[in-house]
Amino acid sequence: MSSVLYDAPGPKGRTRHLVFGIVSTLVVLAIIAFVLWRFLATGQFSAQKWQIFSFPRVQQTLVNAAGATLSAFGVAAVGSLVLGLVLAVGRLSEHPSVSRPFHWFTELFRAIPVLILMMLLYYGLPPALGLRWPPYLAVVVALILYNGSVLAEVFRAGIEALPKGQREAGLAIGLRKSQVMGSILLPQAVRSMLPVIISQLVVTLKDTALGFIVTYNEILFQAKFFGSQVQYGSPIIPSALVAGVLYVGMCLILSGLAKLAERQLRRSQKVSGPRRGAPIGATQAAQGAAETI
Repeated sequence: MSSVLYDAPGPKGRTRHLVFGIVSTLVVLAIIAFVLWRFLATGQFSAQKWQIFSFPRVQQTLVNAAGATLSAFGVAAVGSLVLGLVLAVGRLSEHPSVSRPFHWFTELFRAIPVLILMMLLYYGLPPALGLRWPPYLAVVVALILYNGSVLAEVFRAGIEALPKGQREAGLAIGLRKSQVMGSILLPQAVRSMLPVIISQLVVTLKDTALGFIVTYNEILFQAKFFGSQVQYGSPIIPSALVAGVLYVGMCLILSGLAKLAERQLRRSQKVSGPRRGAPIGATQAAQGAAETI
């Protein structure tokens, strides 16, 4: 009749929750119906506004824009993961002269919005330094700096959440600090924080849309261009819907691949046990020593 956090609701409570659920669902459906009705009343579903997307060249342009979005995301995702790991390890250093610069670097770029970073890298710093960065480089570098700083906190939190006995046990069996970090702490931290890492990568994919501010030729940039075509009725809403469908599809594919990778990782760990290359079964030895300690 009760759970750990709260008492289970009784008959009146269940009835009240059911009524609230039905009312909330009806309100959401009414809002969606109103929006669709307004789109229909203003001619957003008319053939004239959707005609531009029937041309093969426009369709090819959207495909190229999606490829540009995925290209920026792929490089930014890998760079963010690498930078996040480096910053997390640096912040966990026992030497203040090492940990403090990593700490301030992480806090600085975690606090600056991605849009401002892109504008600074494209419009601000290059002219001041006598350089001219392409939009692609400004988008990728801004995404790496911001998301890498956020992921650094994710990795750091995952590592610090592990029992301290794991690190002490690894050192006790003769492993170096780098071996303890790479063979014992990091694999467990990544597995425990994988849902948060996946969520941040999805955010990285969506943040590529901010590249339109530096004229990067991605999906949102093309959607704004097509929505401004007066000869086709200025199809702003249809362009936004097409762009939204493309972003939702890519995010769903990314989430599906991440869940598949997580499932395969758990299955392989159950079948094969500790990963190959860990010196003398470091993970199991550390866990056993931690229990002893």
